[in-house]
Amino acid sequence: MSKKPQYDPEEIRYPEQKIVESPLVPEMEKSYIEYAMSVIVGRALPDVRDGLKPVHRRILYSMYESGLTHDKPFKKSATCVGDVLGKYHPHGDASVYDALVRLAQDFSMRYPLVEGHGNFGSVDGDPPAAYRYTEARLARLSDEMLRDIEKETVDWDPNYDESTQEPKVLPSRFPNLLVNGSSGIAVGMATNIPPHNMREVINACICVLDNPEAQLSDLMQYIKGPDFPTRGIIMGRSGIRAAYATGRGRVVMRARHEFEEFGNGRTRIIITEIPYQVNKRQLIKSMADQVEDKRLEGISDIRDETDRNGMRIVIELKRDANPQVVLNRLFAQTQLQTTFAINMLALTEVNGKLQPRILSLRHIIDEYLSFQEEIIVRRTRYDLRKAQERAHLLEGLLVAQDNIDEVIKIIRSSYDNAKENLMARFGLDDIQAQAICDMRLIALQGLNREKLEEEYKELEEKIAYYNQVLSDDALVRKILKEELQAVSDKFGDDRVTEIQDVEDEIDIEDLIEEEQCVFTLTQAGYIKRTPVSEYAAQSKGGMGKKGITTREEDSVAEVFTASTHDYILFFTDTGKVYRKKGYQIPESGKAAKGTNIVNILQVEQGERIQAMIHTRSIEDDGRFLFMVTRKGTVKRIPANALKNLRNNGIRALRMEEDDALISVRETDGTRKILIATHDGMAVCFDENDVRPMGRDAYGVRGIKLREGDYVVGAARARAGKTVLSITEKGYGKRTPVEEYRITNRGGLGIKNYMVTDKTGPVVGIKVVDGTEDLLLVTQAGILIRTPVESIRTAGRATQGVIVMRFKEEGDQVISMALTEHEEEETSTEGVE
Repeated sequence: MSKKPQYDPEEIRYPEQKIVESPLVPEMEKSYIEYAMSVIVGRALPDVRDGLKPVHRRILYSMYESGLTHDKPFKKSATCVGDVLGKYHPHGDASVYDALVRLAQDFSMRYPLVEGHGNFGSVDGDPPAAYRYTEARLARLSDEMLRDIEKETVDWDPNYDESTQEPKVLPSRFPNLLVNGSSGIAVGMATNIPPHNMREVINACICVLDNPEAQLSDLMQYIKGPDFPTRGIIMGRSGIRAAYATGRGRVVMRARHEFEEFGNGRTRIIITEIPYQVNKRQLIKSMADQVEDKRLEGISDIRDETDRNGMRIVIELKRDANPQVVLNRLFAQTQLQTTFAINMLALTEVNGKLQPRILSLRHIIDEYLSFQEEIIVRRTRYDLRKAQERAHLLEGLLVAQDNIDEVIKIIRSSYDNAKENLMARFGLDDIQAQAICDMRLIALQGLNREKLEEEYKELEEKIAYYNQVLSDDALVRKILKEELQAVSDKFGDDRVTEIQDVEDEIDIEDLIEEEQCVFTLTQAGYIKRTPVSEYAAQSKGGMGKKGITTREEDSVAEVFTASTHDYILFFTDTGKVYRKKGYQIPESGKAAKGTNIVNILQVEQGERIQAMIHTRSIEDDGRFLFMVTRKGTVKRIPANALKNLRNNGIRALRMEEDDALISVRETDGTRKILIATHDGMAVCFDENDVRPMGRDAYGVRGIKLREGDYVVGAARARAGKTVLSITEKGYGKRTPVEEYRITNRGGLGIKNYMVTDKTGPVVGIKVVDGTEDLLLVTQAGILIRTPVESIRTAGRATQGVIVMRFKEEGDQVISMALTEHEEEETSTEGVE
């Protein structure tokens, strides 16, 4: 027999309850949208005004409320977490502590807002210690996040149990959304805003205050791009520009590296900075796993030598490995190169409600400045009200001072109505009378009328100023500008993330100022770019000054001047050619060593750069490149044959194994070519004697050389010009081009220079018109700049005059270049 059910399904157990029927789909849609908006507004996305999510805002305010400012002692992180959980954020303690830890990590925050004491994790991915072990307090910068919060500058909401109030937003006296960035995943959307340099961001804000019509190009004069706390290198600007213009963009980040030589001709790659948000330990493990699986070749050892002095990951290469090839594979297959997907999504206030919006750079700055103007207005209203209340009180105290005896008499004779009697006698209101009654008798007797009047006068001036601020928008913007500048001066620093230009990128040259620079290449393969203005002109016969710092076994090989917007073509001793823009060569000071060429070009192992030329463009316009080798072979190819260059270069000239390319000149098909040799011979012929050839051709004979002689230079012989020849021992002369008769190519040539033991052999030649300056570089790295017109004109078979004297015994000229003339300095500059 079955048991009777305990209740009747048809029975309504609670007759008073109301059952509302609702279709499932609309109910689910409504509930899901409410949940999604709760996550979007209440957890995952930052506010455009203060750049904080609710949990971060609650942490900072709770610590401020508890007195954990930067000038107070540290307290246990458990205290901070408990206060936030108990008052403002009823969620898991792990979420609060994780957010607190991130605010204190200098590798996560560009400008940390919390100062941590203890183990707060590491770039290796080590977890922080439990909150019962660590201590925390607000960083000094957080004072600016919370400044004036007690002056009714922001709106407040009740907390979750309505037992207290919490701020809807912090005053944030600096643009924290851009400065520290933010990342988060909401429902159906995500944000990923990179950190920036504070000084740059504030300068951009000031730019908008000064010029409300400022365009993106104006702002990018100040904000160069993201500035990540882990430093690193950003490759290119197009992704940055796209993100700032539309709110979305992709930025490629690379680790900073350098090559070191060790052992017997071996090389190792040293990583000193890694991309933002990359776990160093996992990065090293990934590289080691790929080496073990044979996916990465040429690596013999990987070590982490990071210490308190900085990051250092050592990647030792095998003897036969090409460092640049290995590095490129590391970039392609590991997190030494990563992509940061910028998505500038933040909450903005629309009709009193927060809504998620994708914002451009200008939009973020406009929203922030509008918020700060509101902060200043609300703060001024608060200060005005307090000043008016104090002034009103002082008016009553001044009345009491004028009638002190009568006031004392009224108070003493009154039973419980002294306040009313004072109000009736002196016409005071309740507040003024109460203030007089609350004062002690001795205070009444000791009232100093002069102090009261002085304070009252100061308050009147403040009230007038506050009223002026509230009635003048221009004054509000001036105050905002001054306060932003003060924060920048106090907390601003130089950017740490380098932005490196990428070839063929759109709009790159629009962002780079064009200037003339000296490009210097050493025998060991170090190259640099230095503005011409750093080299001041000196008189003929000077001793020069330090132009480059080289290693003991190194010396300068090539130097010339070109624009930052010119193409630089690099020709190697094997006949290959590479191409870069001038601005892609790293800039260095005049005494710096420069950057190894393997960091810029993908040259093969053992390949050396033998010649560099610059050209404005590489188009099909009838121009040619005329090449001359050490053994006198010449070749002419159309310039557009080198139009489509690959990163790993292309073949421009084939040569014999014991030959080398030493000169390349740009021509237009009508030039006369002058070739000079080491022993003082020269030949001049029409370039059309050499037919145009393809890239793989060997060329033809340009000059016949005597035994032991070789070509040192080539130039375009132009009528009315002079041929400037320089020797190893610092002698030089100018000879009119007309003295070099036109002959057929391939002959022995004519005398160019009277080479003697005193002059030394010829180093090089240039065709000049006398308006230029000459740059000479010696083997010791000394550089001199002297006007060409100061060098005497002489015949071909002469010894010339002294152009440069040497400081060091055995030093000699090894390279020469021309640049625009500069007036000599009046003061004498010493040798560095």
